[in-house]
Amino acid sequence: MNLLTALSPIDGRYASKADSLRPYLSEFGLIKARVTVEIRWLQSLADNNAIGELAAFDTDTNAFLNSIVDDFSEADAQAIKDIEATTNHDVKAVEYFIKDKFRGQAALEDSLEFIHFACTSEDINNLSYALMLKDSREIVVAKMQQLTDSIVDLAIAHADQPMLSRTHGQTASPTTLGKEMANVAYRLARQIKQVGQVELLGKINGGLVTITLITPHTLTSIGKHMQNASLMKVLS
Repeated sequence: MNLLTALSPIDGRYASKADSLRPYLSEFGLIKARVTVEIRWLQSLADNNAIGELAAFDTDTNAFLNSIVDDFSEADAQAIKDIEATTNHDVKAVEYFIKDKFRGQAALEDSLEFIHFACTSEDINNLSYALMLKDSREIVVAKMQQLTDSIVDLAIAHADQPMLSRTHGQTASPTTLGKEMANVAYRLARQIKQVGQVELLGKINGGLVTITLITPHTLTSIGKHMQNASLMKVLS
């Protein structure tokens, strides 16, 4: 792509600075996050004794499921886009992709219809976006911390370097370069703390019809189980 024809400075002038965010904030990142949520939801269902129709997964089966997430590639994402060309539905394409992965796996043949069970697309999407924000925030905060540390070093090195401060374009009270650098470092550190404290929320409660069809006992059991399930841990 010619940087001059980019629709945004992020993919134009600043493209090289944004490279570390591409695995998380690109369409690839969104597709991978959707796959992650679908797999973790299925694992949570299988780990719930209240769902007698779905047997618990053994260690090897969980390892295989984890590998779908851990080894997710651009080729996998393209396969999902190819499926979407037929389904015209991005989340449904993820479901079909996972089903294709399960075929030939004897331990998973009976769980095909539990993929996306009781979910609506927004359950998958809102959690996926939360995952994208969580992972990308870690990258951004790390960069901000590196910058802050560099400015702190400047503040220490130039603590005794006098300089004129200015107000309204005129010289004002004298200060030191170190003091001004320390002021910037403090402001950045405050922003890092605030960004890290932003709570990333998510929900998974299915469509309204799903809620009415599942028995209250089963719904309550699933809800209690999900408090400690692997799906919720992905946002912690």
